[in-house]
Amino acid sequence: MIKQNALDDLSRRLRELVASSPAQDVQRNVRAVVGSALQRMDLVTREEFDVQAAVLARTREKLEALEARVAGLERGTPDPQARAAGPAA
Repeated sequence: MIKQNALDDLSRRLRELVASSPAQDVQRNVRAVVGSALQRMDLVTREEFDVQAAVLARTREKLEALEARVAGLERGTPDPQARAAGPAA
């Protein structure tokens, strides 16, 4: 059986070899290129997206309520919101 020290030493040497190899430079360059491309795309974070999705959902609800109110007014149905507000001044 291989001793733990030998495995640790081999692991350390492999990490050092990979860190000093051209593959590491390629990986850094690829990350830089991809990062730059993503910045140019003007993307938003997930949090910003979720906030805007919630705003859009509330706006849709208000629009649907207003559409229903207008449809009721066009049919001549009394507007329950107008009655609750009292007579117009």
